[in-house]
Amino acid sequence: MSLKKTHPKKRSQKSSVKTKPKGLNWLFISLGLTAVSLTSAAAGAFIAVSLSATPLQQSSLTPEQEEVFSKNEAISYKSLRLPELSRPVNVLVLGTKVLTSEVDEKPVEDLGYHALVNSFKGLSDTMVLVRFDPLSQKLSLLSIPRDTQTTINYQLKKINEANYDGGPALAAETVSQLLGGVPIDRYVRVNIQGVEKVIDALGGVNVYVPKDMKYTDHSQHLYIDLKQGEQHLDGEKAVAFLRFRYDRYGDIGRVQRQQMFMRALVEQALKPQTLLRIPEILSIISSYIDTNLTVEELVALSGFASQTKRSNVQLLMLPGRFSGDGKQEVSYWLPNRYQIKNMVAEHFDHGQLDFEKEPTNPSRLRIAIQDSTEDPEAVQRMVTYLREAGYRRIFVSDQWPQTLETTRIMAQNGDDLGAATLRADLGLGEVLVESTGNLASDITIVVGEDWQNYVPDSSVHFKETTSLNN
Repeated sequence: MSLKKTHPKKRSQKSSVKTKPKGLNWLFISLGLTAVSLTSAAAGAFIAVSLSATPLQQSSLTPEQEEVFSKNEAISYKSLRLPELSRPVNVLVLGTKVLTSEVDEKPVEDLGYHALVNSFKGLSDTMVLVRFDPLSQKLSLLSIPRDTQTTINYQLKKINEANYDGGPALAAETVSQLLGGVPIDRYVRVNIQGVEKVIDALGGVNVYVPKDMKYTDHSQHLYIDLKQGEQHLDGEKAVAFLRFRYDRYGDIGRVQRQQMFMRALVEQALKPQTLLRIPEILSIISSYIDTNLTVEELVALSGFASQTKRSNVQLLMLPGRFSGDGKQEVSYWLPNRYQIKNMVAEHFDHGQLDFEKEPTNPSRLRIAIQDSTEDPEAVQRMVTYLREAGYRRIFVSDQWPQTLETTRIMAQNGDDLGAATLRADLGLGEVLVESTGNLASDITIVVGEDWQNYVPDSSVHFKETTSLNN
């Protein structure tokens, strides 16, 4: 593809329009830029001064529960503009969906169906540990399936019961223990009704719906009807997209869609100009959130997220597998302790990688290939090329529903180094750390249109591979 060179139009010699002296032009430009800078600085200073240092909590914690979170160590500092992060921070985000049938602390009006209640005391429908790291400039989001098997108060339970049994403190303790002692600095609990409000306040979000989603539950007045394709979701439709879990992967499929949604939200809605609207947004959703973060800290975290590069947004899922065949009365997501240990060491800077057991040979990677081009020949050419390059554990997976221009190389379990090595061997593609690919793979490659007409120069690599094998 070539770019056409454009030429400026020649100025007519007969033109009678008088131009201002260049020096005067530069004076006006300088004054304009100075005014913009002063206005921005003033706005930033006003917001910084007016920010509250009081936590936005709607529930009280005992001194023992407060000790779970490192509240004595500051996570941000003020400047003349806006607060900024002063160190890496781990924030546990809990999404709650509470129905009238689940509320027992006070009578609720009988509406004839199980309506949503603005409460934080139920089971956590969503659980995400978010790491904001100003040192590595990375934003890591670890999704923890609500059916994850763990120990709560010496009993084997699903992890979503921790919030119900002991609130955010017990939930944080349980997650920390599951991850080998990862410290948790703050928590945020959001009622699902608040999610709808915040999406509307942000103006909605564009998301690719991977398939038709239709579900009806009259007992909850829940009516989901979304069509496959790129859509602009308002708050109500976004909640429907996030709640849908009626497919072969159950809650894990829902977690994958949540990751798609979170990436879209970070890239589209969390923009620098959104920071100026935080007081307005908080006034709209304040009754739907419970957190020990202050407004100042929220601005610092939001500012960091809004400036994080797409490639540095890492969407992880707790490594594990389904228990049994799904026919048991209680099904669990069984954590893989070994993979958790390595993931936490690499992405949460806690513990050490087990280099002795970690496979270093790229040929041992489990690689799933999904086609977004409807071109079987391109897929087969990808398989053949990778096998010749020394990769052995390759399998073709389901069709990717959305056509991609750029081939996507997804580090399914957070192995960004393995994905980067694979990308170097292919010579094209975008590396992303996320868990939206095939669950049985280490790395999922989604074949894009760039691969269809691409002819890789494999001579050097194949010679090196052959020499190493010999």
